[in-house]
Amino acid sequence: MKAVLRASAPVLLIALAACGSDPAPEPTEQIIVREPGSDASDAAALQAADDTAASLVAAGKAAFNTCVACHVVEKGGANRIGPNLYGVIGRAAGSVDGFKYSDAMASSGITWTKEELDSYLANPAAKVPGTTMMAGAITDAGRRQAIIAYIEDASAN
Repeated sequence: MKAVLRASAPVLLIALAACGSDPAPEPTEQIIVREPGSDASDAAALQAADDTAASLVAAGKAAFNTCVACHVVEKGGANRIGPNLYGVIGRAAGSVDGFKYSDAMASSGITWTKEELDSYLANPAAKVPGTTMMAGAITDAGRRQAIIAYIEDASAN
């Protein structure tokens, strides 16, 4: 019996090797199209940055829902309890026509940058003592950044 198994072992190995083996795949040709002067990795990085920025703006729009009782971000939109925030980045604090600011805000000397807005949203009363902004501090830095990104995006459109 052992002699039969030894004699059939090579045949069995060849038969097993042939079972289930796929033929080698055909070569595949790939064509990569690039814009002149750009690198594919640059394009991928730009797309990823665009996706991240869009996600941040979307998160900011959702987070801004807590602000809409007092503020709008609309070109030509009416002031509410708080001033219209359209175009706030780069604007002097206390400068929206037709809005009655607190003396503290009107005399703060702040020009709203992203950094100034971040600091103000983190703790309005500490940034501008005497402000009449009733909303409390937004302690989550990511949420503040998202709101600022949304305001900036809404003001650009």
